Formats: sequence, C-alpha cells, structure tokens
Amino acid sequence: MTPGTTALSGAAAIAGIGATEFSKDSGRSELRLAVEAVLAALDDAGLGPADVDGLVTFTQDTNQEIAVARETGIGDLSFFSRVDYGGGAACGTVLHAAMAVATGAASVVVCYRAFNERSGRRFGRPNADLGAMPTSMGLEMSWHVPYGLVTPAAWVAMFARRYMHVYGATSADFGRVAVAMRRHAATNPAAWFHGRPITLDDHQASRWIAEPLRLLDCCQESDGAVALVVTSAERARDLRHPPAVIAAAAQGSAAGQMMMTSYYRDDMTGLPEMGVVARRLWERSGRTPADVDVAILYDHFTPFVLMQLEELGFCERGAAKDFVADGGIEIDGRLPVNPHGGQLGEAYIHGMNGIAEAVRQIRGTAVNQIPDAGTVLVTAGTGVPTSGLILTR
Repeated sequence: MTPGTTALSGAAAIAGIGATEFSKDSGRSELRLAVEAVLAALDDAGLGPADVDGLVTFTQDTNQEIAVARETGIGDLSFFSRVDYGGGAACGTVLHAAMAVATGAASVVVCYRAFNERSGRRFGRPNADLGAMPTSMGLEMSWHVPYGLVTPAAWVAMFARRYMHVYGATSADFGRVAVAMRRHAATNPAAWFHGRPITLDDHQASRWIAEPLRLLDCCQESDGAVALVVTSAERARDLRHPPAVIAAAAQGSAAGQMMMTSYYRDDMTGLPEMGVVARRLWERSGRTPADVDVAILYDHFTPFVLMQLEELGFCERGAAKDFVADGGIEIDGRLPVNPHGGQLGEAYIHGMNGIAEAVRQIRGTAVNQIPDAGTVLVTAGTGVPTSGLILTR
C-alpha cells in the first residue's frame, strides 16, 4: 500500500450506475423509482438481482431495503445499512458498501436513493414542527425555529452573511457558481436545465429567498432515483464497464456539530466537518488536491461550494471568490467542478447523481467529459455531518 493508505483503499469499486429520469412530477411511487434505478444499475454492471447480497441507503429514504429486495427479485441479504444526516449520507453509502465488500460481509452491494422531492415532501418548505420534536434534533432546533429559521436556505444564509463580512465575498461571487453549473447543465441532456444556461445578470436579478441567498443560489427540488453497484475491484474488472476504484472514502463530523445550524463555534466561515473528510481522503488515498482532475462538489447552496474549495485545500481561506473568477470552476477552468451541472443544474437527488457523474468521468463516457480524468473527488452534503470519495481508474 502507498504510505498513508488503508486496507480499504483500492479494495472495492463502483461497477454499475443507474438512474430514472429527473423531473418535477414523476407520476409514480418512490418505491417504483428506487426499483427502476436499482435494476438499471445492475444492468449497467452486467449483473442480476441474484448477485446482490447487500443494500445501503439514507435514513431519510422511504423505501425499506427488504421492500426493494422483494420488488427487484433480490434474494437473501447478508448486509444492509442506512446513513443519517440528509445529503451528508451520499458518499457515506458508498463507504459502508465498500467496507462490507472489503471485509467479506457482502460481495455485491447496491446503494440507492429515491424520492419525489418536488411532487411530494419538499425539503425547502418551512416546517415549524422541527422545534417541537421529542428528539435531540428537536431540542437543537428549538433554539432556531421560534425566530423564523425554519428552512435550509435560512440556515445557510446565516453562514453566507458571516463569510461575506469576513472575506469580502459578494452575491456576484456566489452567482459565478450558479452560472458555471447552469452552463454545464445546458449541454447535458439528462439535466432538468438542459439548454437553459444563465448569466450573472440573471442570477443578480433573481428574487431573494433568504438574504443574501437568491433563488439561483438554491438547488432544485427534483423527483427521481439513482443507484450504484459496489463490488470488489477484482470482480469489477471483469464486468461490463471499466471500474471506478474507490481510492478513499470517509465520513466526518466536527466539534460543535449541528444540523446546518452550527452557529456556536468560534468561527462561522468554514465547514469543519468537510475539513475532517478532506484530511482523511488525502491521507487514505495518498493524493493531494493537485492530483484531482475533476471535483464533484455538493452544491445545494452556492456559498458552501466556495467554502468547500477552501476546506478541501484547493485554495486558501477567503480565496475561493478569486478561484471561481473568470470561469475557474467551469469545464475549461483550473478545476472543472460538476461537469453534469450539479444539483443546481442537473437534479437534486441528495448528491447521488454526482457520484454517478464521477463514475462516468472515470469511464470516459460523460457528456461533458474532462480529458484524462483519472482522479475524481466527490463530496456530500455540507453544514451537516458529511462524507466524501476519491475515485480513480
């Protein structure tokens, strides 16, 4: 092993990816969406339901593993797991699957996420009941909900305002992230915003959601599903497509962590939980930010893309606004970010569609393919306990 790597590094790979269409009204149940994505991922890998002995999803997914197994024809399961903390779970599902494969707990594990997040329960809708739940999270939210902090946009706006004050960032700096994502989505036929790029003027003219966040600073609400097939790297080499080897996978939560409301730390201008993930990824993979060819960054809100660039080591603190200037994160920029359009442009499937894009980049089959993309970094939700991956050929 390379110094600093672990036994997990290189032991497992993503061998199959599958997805439904991304829409605003799927017209079918979340269970059916999950089943469609799982079967598509297995077909992509050249495997069948009988080959699967493990399933992993999000705690927020409404589809029980046993229900997905029944409806797809998957038989016995020797491993099943769920990861908490909303979008922070995305890469964590792959970590759990890879650990199961590396330890022999399972041989083929499918990770899935399915929801009707636009036509069903909308995450962006205010929910005053958050502060009344008889749980630790309810207690946490009881400090914020009575003051009107009842949506993710409002929670992130607090951090964004502080970041602007300390580092001199502007709304236009956030807007450059949105412009880049929509530019990429415009040439991606699978993206909801295919053929619909925006300008910085469009961003600046969009209505306020929670100052300083505008409508175009906020990701979409989407219906759809994505699934990923994880197996051993050795087995994956004999399957239908070149494998995306999991060089490193990590989860992270930092001191003073709350669910997007970590306002009581000494500093509100960073994402320490992503810093935890970053350190683990670089240590376990034996790589550095300079080795990354493509970054798939969780872009639920534009300010957190800037903070991630800093936490991950692509630039110094406060310098992300300069890093994204002049197309720095566009396809032909210094660090291509989200060539598929991300959650701002393609769809919001809780980050799982970003992992699928990372696999396509490794395979060389992406619509907006980055030449010689041999190392791809993926991050999950920010502001919450989170996770990340480094995928390689």
